[in-house]
Amino acid sequence: MKKYLDEALYEYSKSNCYPFHMPGHKRNDCPKALYNPYQIDITEIDGFDNLHHAEGILKEAQKRAAALYGAEESFYLVNGSTAGLLSAVSACTSRNGTLLMARNCHKAVYHAAYLRGLQVHYLVPPCEKQTGLNGGIDPWQVREMLEQYPETEAVLITSPSYDGVVSDIEEIVRITHGHGIPLIVDEAHGAHLCFSDYFPDSALKYGADLVIQSLHKTLPSMTQTALLHVQGSLVSRTCLRRFLGIYQSSSPSYVFMSSMESCIRLLEQEGRERFASYTKRLEVCRERLKSMQCLQLIDFCQVTGKGNIYDMDRSKLIISTAGTSINGEILHLELLHNYRIQIEMTAPSYILALSSVMDTEEGFSRLEQALLEIDRKLCKDKGYRENMNFVQETYPHKQIQNVKIADAIESPWEEIQLEESQGEISVEFVYLYPPGIPCLVPGERITGELLEKIRVWKKQGLDIQGPADYTLEKIRIQKR
Repeated sequence: MKKYLDEALYEYSKSNCYPFHMPGHKRNDCPKALYNPYQIDITEIDGFDNLHHAEGILKEAQKRAAALYGAEESFYLVNGSTAGLLSAVSACTSRNGTLLMARNCHKAVYHAAYLRGLQVHYLVPPCEKQTGLNGGIDPWQVREMLEQYPETEAVLITSPSYDGVVSDIEEIVRITHGHGIPLIVDEAHGAHLCFSDYFPDSALKYGADLVIQSLHKTLPSMTQTALLHVQGSLVSRTCLRRFLGIYQSSSPSYVFMSSMESCIRLLEQEGRERFASYTKRLEVCRERLKSMQCLQLIDFCQVTGKGNIYDMDRSKLIISTAGTSINGEILHLELLHNYRIQIEMTAPSYILALSSVMDTEEGFSRLEQALLEIDRKLCKDKGYRENMNFVQETYPHKQIQNVKIADAIESPWEEIQLEESQGEISVEFVYLYPPGIPCLVPGERITGELLEKIRVWKKQGLDIQGPADYTLEKIRIQKR
């Protein structure tokens, strides 16, 4: 029997599976205008402006977004934060120029480096020793790298990270501006930050030149909707607009833009009130989960100030399975099949549950009860040790870029067995998805350490993507 996507989604929508994953509307908020999206699905007809030449209703909508977030100018993104990252990098660098970027950036940043033929140098976040979380970016490392590579045209970091780690943006801005270059911040997971003091400050507050946020990740907006904020004089607005027109569809979805407008209006009118209720619910949940004895809720107090972790976004619930008789994948499947809770991400020794302002008290309660019950079972089975370190190793720390990304991707290649590839230069990415952070980048040499990690990840059933061979038996390398 054939299975069609539209019918499968409709059936799923009627299930009682609770979403602790994006999008942030959590499938329980639908503005009146969006009840029938076909009725508002139009093209650039009279009276409805043009996103790539905004002069009317869309120009005003983007002005409201800028005012809400305190940016000088904001742009609607209908191709997600990916389009914003591609445009930001392209606008800030020359062809074959140089970019200083965090090694834990999303694959979209690597794609931008490929398209512009950039030479990249990496800022490597340290491992926070108590939990194993990848830490924040060290401002002193930024300073040293800029002195070492004075030809650098822009710096790009991710803050907050997929796990909620926030770097010292204020100091990094001071350093980059001292060198006369812009700071781009991938704040895709931080569109909610400025609506409550419960969360860290947005990079916009500290003068980051370009800040990209996904509305759909943590706010009530449809998947694929995002914002690009710009401020200061270090980035050419003309150049930025040109690349936004290149990387985004020439037929932007009015359904998406309507969802964004609805989200912005809701935040304008009810944001503070809704976030006050949400953070209270979230804090109650976090306090209750602290009583777990086998599973461990990672608390921001444990890691802030360590591993260059300047702050943590507490909307993200990280549950460690380290020291127990189960791993992250088993916990994920237990929550899904026995409690009908779908979480955002599974890692070897932890899970990540994303909360948002649209999460209900009933939703938090279900998660609490499920985790506490699983925890009791683990303790009864003596599946607990004192060690809570889950050593998050989503990418190698010592990779060396032997060949530029663009040169590697476009070089002659051959496909060989992955197990026989040690020492070869890859022309493909390898990454766990989510979060889509490459552990191997084209132009890097394949190491024995990486191959061992892939073996472990495959055994744990994690979703490894990148190579053209979906079975992960083979990989493409530079032709020998």
